Amino acid sequence: MIDHQLSSKHFVSLAILAIAVIVASIQPLEIESYLLHQAGTVFMVLMLLLCLYKIGINFLSFNLYILFLLIHVVAAHYLYSYVPYNQWIEQIFGFNLNETMHWSRNMFDRFVHLAYGLLLYPVFYRLFQVWIPKQKPLTIFLLVIQFVMAGSLIYEWLEWFIAIRLSAEDAENYNGQQGDIWDAHKDMLLATIGAIITGSIMLIQSNKQSS
Repeated sequence: MIDHQLSSKHFVSLAILAIAVIVASIQPLEIESYLLHQAGTVFMVLMLLLCLYKIGINFLSFNLYILFLLIHVVAAHYLYSYVPYNQWIEQIFGFNLNETMHWSRNMFDRFVHLAYGLLLYPVFYRLFQVWIPKQKPLTIFLLVIQFVMAGSLIYEWLEWFIAIRLSAEDAENYNGQQGDIWDAHKDMLLATIGAIITGSIMLIQSNKQSS
């Protein structure tokens, strides 16, 4: 079911996000970088509401979008590079994920970029579905993949543009490169892989429904 305006169920999802932002705003690791990231949160919420009212979005796509923002809000509190996911996993499941995967850096930043493709694909698909309604699902799938790739590239450009205007320490806090010269390339690749995964699932479902 496609919704074209906010209802009580949407307000619940938005309230959860608002609570997460309030909690994350309590003593973030570095306030200036945190505010920069949360400016992005505000922008993305506005874009979500614009899409809801202009083209309509189903509730699942709406919540996947909100889920991505929740992940982003957590990451913003810890400056992305310092999210203690490994400690959380050790406390809950009793094993060291970083050691198991042979990771030498904090990988939450990578996870967020993967989630960008995984969780935002349905909203992007809806945009193209409305813009070019006569196109086949496979065509829209390919266009959305390219859209995610282009969006990731523009984000990395924006991140770089902001970082070069900060001090070296603030820039590192903001972009979370962690010394990896290929950080931007890997982030863009993971976003693309995430979009391909979700897009493939939706494409298979579409083919089953049409057959």
